Amino acid sequence: MAEKKETATKKANKKDAKQKATLPPSGFKVAVREILRSKSACIALIIIILILLFTFGGSLFLNRAQVTEMNIADAYYGWGEAGHLLGTDDGGRDIMKLLMMGGRNSIMIGISVTLITEIVGLIVGLISGYYGGAIDSVIMRIVDFVQILPQLPIIIVLTTVIRNYNAVTLVFLIAMFGWTTTARYYRSFILSQRDRDYVLASKTSGSSNLQIMFREVLPNITSMIIIDVVLNIAGNIGIETSLSYLGYGLPTTTPSLGTLIGFADDPVNVISRPWLWLPATILLLVISLSINYVGRALQRAGDARQREN
Repeated sequence: MAEKKETATKKANKKDAKQKATLPPSGFKVAVREILRSKSACIALIIIILILLFTFGGSLFLNRAQVTEMNIADAYYGWGEAGHLLGTDDGGRDIMKLLMMGGRNSIMIGISVTLITEIVGLIVGLISGYYGGAIDSVIMRIVDFVQILPQLPIIIVLTTVIRNYNAVTLVFLIAMFGWTTTARYYRSFILSQRDRDYVLASKTSGSSNLQIMFREVLPNITSMIIIDVVLNIAGNIGIETSLSYLGYGLPTTTPSLGTLIGFADDPVNVISRPWLWLPATILLLVISLSINYVGRALQRAGDARQREN
């Protein structure tokens, strides 16, 4: 009897081991695997971490009032002159310190806008794609109307008329238009999920529509959400930088990558004072490319995860 029990236990253990072996890896493991497979994605991820340490970590040791304080006597120092590694601007402010704070502000705005647009777009896309029919038609017509509006001119006009304009205002102005693309993106995935067997089974079991949307459908598009979040951060950083470059982004008293790149408006600065605008331009280019490389790796991970499921 003891031998039979031992044999049965071994068989059960082998069966469990086989089942575990056949289970698909988690989404996180698939993402890590795809990033490690790509040298460019690994290098890009390291660069992103270093940039975050430089901007957010470096800003912790800076005093905003001192960084933005003007000292005409120190104006236009070049590379490494008078202890300024990246020189100074027309107001004698250290470019390195402005780059730290400006990079942090631009990245924070990009992340904040992305969070708002993702939440709003995800909810709208879920409702539109899941219910379909008349609800989908009404929501999509609203999305179409918002998308055809001239985004940049409207934001520029609003920044000039809104009182007490600040970074929070800019975040909501950009997010006011950005959620529509996200909503369409998620709607397309929800439309392909709503007629799946697991959704029909949940309806049969008596689950409410909200439970099915957020407990059943949402987990199945997690990889798509991660991909969209990563890629949208780069895009929203670019939007903020463009507005600040034109003079309609962050207030002039708040450092930004766009305001630093704005020094390139003057041909004299472009030729004779490249330290004013070149570091911010390089930082923006590097972080945008790095985020896109990581985003591509995550996209491959999402595709692999869907195939394994």
